[in-house]
Amino acid sequence: MNLIKKIPFLALLFIGLMLSCSSEKESFEPEEANLTITQTRTSIPPVILGDAESFAILSKTGITNVYPSVITGNVGTSPITGAALLLTCPQVTGNIYTVDAGGPLACRETDATKLSLAVGAMQTAYTDAAGRSNPDSINEGAGSIGGLSFAPGLHKWTSALLIPSDMTIHGNKDDIWIFQVAGTFTMSSAVRINLSGGAQAKNIFWAVAGAVTLGTTSHLEGTLLGATSIAVQTEATVNGRLLAQTAVTLQMNTVTIK
Repeated sequence: MNLIKKIPFLALLFIGLMLSCSSEKESFEPEEANLTITQTRTSIPPVILGDAESFAILSKTGITNVYPSVITGNVGTSPITGAALLLTCPQVTGNIYTVDAGGPLACRETDATKLSLAVGAMQTAYTDAAGRSNPDSINEGAGSIGGLSFAPGLHKWTSALLIPSDMTIHGNKDDIWIFQVAGTFTMSSAVRINLSGGAQAKNIFWAVAGAVTLGTTSHLEGTLLGATSIAVQTEATVNGRLLAQTAVTLQMNTVTIK
């Protein structure tokens, strides 16, 4: 008799456990869905740099420098005179191009035609990167992206962008990233952009409409296409390129073309 009385209670207990498991499963499924979304890869074509591709640093209005900097790749200024290019020969592994007889005497090459083509390609590349449509994310992190990880694709900010702490760019060796910034772009001091999963600096493009500031000892990965100036503060490093439509300012920096 006691067993018969207990059966309804056991049945209710079993039903309760089943409902609880069902509820837990339902609450987990959205998390799995979100995880899938954040890992989705978008295949986009790379930005073609053309005649600007061989330049680690290219500027229209000059390159200033606090000695010593270490630059691997070509360097050039145009249309401004070579006197506005203040890097010296020992600091550059590559060619230094100027439009006239100004600039570092022992090693500079005067080639206004090459520089004109390179600057034109730089501007075309910026227009392409800044004009891409259908972004995969808009205003991620509300413009402050420290600690975030970015999958391949097109990422857009409609105002300023700040990187206050380390961030990650994750993908494979063939993936492409384009970061569109409508305002200024600032990396805080000692902040690093890290690559994971095989991602390569040569496939990362930053198209920035406003001024760029890379903080002291910070580290950037990718090609910076700046519509205005690029200021690289003391001992900051770059794997990629600094291509500016106004000035580039250096302070004991290392820039290595990738």
